[in-house]
Amino acid sequence: MTLVAALLINVLYAFIIVMFIRIIFSWISPYPTNVVTRFAYRLTEPVLAPIRRLLPPMSGLDLSPLVVWLVAIVLIQFLGSLH
Repeated sequence: MTLVAALLINVLYAFIIVMFIRIIFSWISPYPTNVVTRFAYRLTEPVLAPIRRLLPPMSGLDLSPLVVWLVAIVLIQFLGSLH
């Protein structure tokens, strides 16, 4: 069980890093055919889109990455307690 928990924790950390890359790219708007940009969007959009539908932008800010980040941190803490 601890091996599975450790693997899930690492996957969640990697997802958080990719999500932060996507956030930074949304600020600097790189060329849309950039491989890294497309990878970040393809990986994070299936998770962010349902939350974005439930939580519309507030004052022009997309808060869905914040929600995903908080959920990921809570899951990491929970899985870390299983060790």
